[in-house]
Amino acid sequence: MNLGGPPNPYNYMKVSGLCHTDPLASTGKDTQATTMQVRSDDGYCAVEVRKPDGHAYASFGVSPAPEHGKAFIYNYNDHTYVTYTANTAYAGNDTFRVQLIRGEKEPRDTLNITAHVEAPGVGTAAK
Repeated sequence: MNLGGPPNPYNYMKVSGLCHTDPLASTGKDTQATTMQVRSDDGYCAVEVRKPDGHAYASFGVSPAPEHGKAFIYNYNDHTYVTYTANTAYAGNDTFRVQLIRGEKEPRDTLNITAHVEAPGVGTAAK
C-alpha cells in the first residue's frame, strides 16, 4: 500500500521526500513481505498492516532491528503502522523483521521489510 504518510499523532515526525512501498505479498503461512524506497533525509516511510479481521494488532516488536535506521510501530484509530527512518546520509539496503501479535493465544504474523535507501541529492529512476 502506498501511504505517503499515515495519520501522524506524533507531530515531530515528517515524511521522507521519497517514500514508496510495494503492496504486501504473502511469502508463507502468517508471513508477508514488502519493499520500500526511502531517502535518508530524516523522514520516515510507512506501511499499514492489519490483522486478518481488519483491526489493529494487539502488540508488536522488531527482531532483528534495521542496521542503518530505526523502525517505529504504533496503533492509531484501529490501524497498525510500521515506519522506517534511515540514518542520515546512508545509501544502500536495510532489512528488518516485524513480529505482529494478534492477541492472546492467537498466531503471530511476521512482516519482512527491505528498504532501498538513497542519500539526499541522489536521484534514481522509480520502479
